[in-house]
Amino acid sequence: MTEPKVSVVLGSDSDLPVIGEMQKILKELGIPHEVTISSAHRSPARTHRYASELESRGVQVVIACAGAAAHLAGVIAAETILPVIGVPIDSSPLLGLDALLSTSMMPAGIPVATMGIGKMGAANAAVLAAQILARGDEELAGRLRAYKRKLADRVEEKDRALRKAMDA
Repeated sequence: MTEPKVSVVLGSDSDLPVIGEMQKILKELGIPHEVTISSAHRSPARTHRYASELESRGVQVVIACAGAAAHLAGVIAAETILPVIGVPIDSSPLLGLDALLSTSMMPAGIPVATMGIGKMGAANAAVLAAQILARGDEELAGRLRAYKRKLADRVEEKDRALRKAMDA
């Protein structure tokens, strides 16, 4: 098995449905990744241990997904110099606003690149991780350019379909 370049850390198994598109994008771009569950609050020792071992295992980017009082990304960022991307999950009565604020408001020196809330944020986290990795991997950069071209092509296709429907 190829060593993961991206580690996706979920605060809970209830966050799994949010990362489906993220996993598809990472797979499509050929980025080896792993998914694990570790809670900053319910399993702090596990989270600290996991975060402190990431660099030595060859992981290059971390995506941390958590809801409510989402401290997961910050706890991981405190333990490593790897880029950490936070994905706020909309799992609380505040629909992810609490997680967005918790994830984005890190103290100086503990940066977390915070995405939007939920599934779109998770998909963007995969693309951002790919962009970070592509700076040192020309083959990945080519796949990423092709992925973005495909996004643009879909818009063109939808516009053609709209124009055709409007002319009918």
